Amino acid sequence: MEQYKRKIALTNARFYAYHGYYHEEQMLGNEFFLDIICFVSNPTLNTDDNLVKTINYEELYRIAKEEMAQPKKLLETVVDNILNSIKVNFHEVNEIEVSLRKSNPPFGGDAATAEVSLYWQSGT
Repeated sequence: MEQYKRKIALTNARFYAYHGYYHEEQMLGNEFFLDIICFVSNPTLNTDDNLVKTINYEELYRIAKEEMAQPKKLLETVVDNILNSIKVNFHEVNEIEVSLRKSNPPFGGDAATAEVSLYWQSGT
């Protein structure tokens, strides 16, 4: 039996936000890059070019933008919130991966990035 898995992704979405554990990070802000990858197993084939039969990546961006606008101390919290919001808004999604990268974190690295990712897969 044939099976399909559709991947919908938003990659390298750039945000300037105020996430960080240290007061200076929360005051000065930083550049962040976000990837969201969603999978739908056995999707309805979209031969009629209908947006309602897929995951609208504009909606993924809206979710991300709302969460990125709310300063948090930990990137883990931001990633968890984004993933959970996608689960609530898109019941047809079976797998989600959210990765958030912070440019030049304050530990003295030269052009380093810090990254936190979270992966979820439905139990069904």
